[in-house]
Amino acid sequence: MKLSGKPVLELKGVTRHFEQGGKRLDVLKGVNLTVWPGEMIALVGPSGAGKSTLLHTAGLLERADAGEIIIEGVTCASLSDLELTRIRRDKIGFIYQFHHLLPEFSALENVVLPQLIADKNRSKARHRATTLLSQLGLDQRLSHQPMQLSGGEQQRVAIARALANRPVILLADEPTGNLDRKTSSAVFGNLVSLARNEGLAAVIATHNLDLAREMDRVVLLHEGRLIDGKDLLVKS
Repeated sequence: MKLSGKPVLELKGVTRHFEQGGKRLDVLKGVNLTVWPGEMIALVGPSGAGKSTLLHTAGLLERADAGEIIIEGVTCASLSDLELTRIRRDKIGFIYQFHHLLPEFSALENVVLPQLIADKNRSKARHRATTLLSQLGLDQRLSHQPMQLSGGEQQRVAIARALANRPVILLADEPTGNLDRKTSSAVFGNLVSLARNEGLAAVIATHNLDLAREMDRVVLLHEGRLIDGKDLLVKS
């Protein structure tokens, strides 16, 4: 794809470590990544490589030990907790392997709620939620609670919720990893199609190389660093 504009997300020399059993575990060792508007990147690597840590750090859910995280030109390291919360709310959409929907609310309400938290007009929030859910094939399921939905439907609601506040970047951690192969492919297709329609940049962690091949670029997290994963796009 043709890259244009300014990066929506930049990671420069990002490091992250944990203390485990009295030992230091270096998970991210100087990660560098630039994500451009509308670009969709697959993040691959073995279990335990640190993909979730990378996404959590890039999404400002965890603070990096060193390095810079820049979102739409704003360097985030020195920001207050309140400022970081606003960026997460307004600029970043999150999708996890498990949907984490609020069980007492309907599909529609689960997508309306984050918009109300962001001080959006209730009527406009309902319209935005209805539009997103309809685009995901859930127009007949708006009033259903999560327990009344299939796994694939629940994850579609989670996708709509992540996009509700019109973020500039989507961070998804194995968003179809909890679904069977057929459902996983369908939901992933919904996610990619909707993200592209919204002009959204995305970093999506996945173990599925077939799904990764649908992205614009693949990066591999190996021994704490990101390397070009273009060779993984070639089917054997």
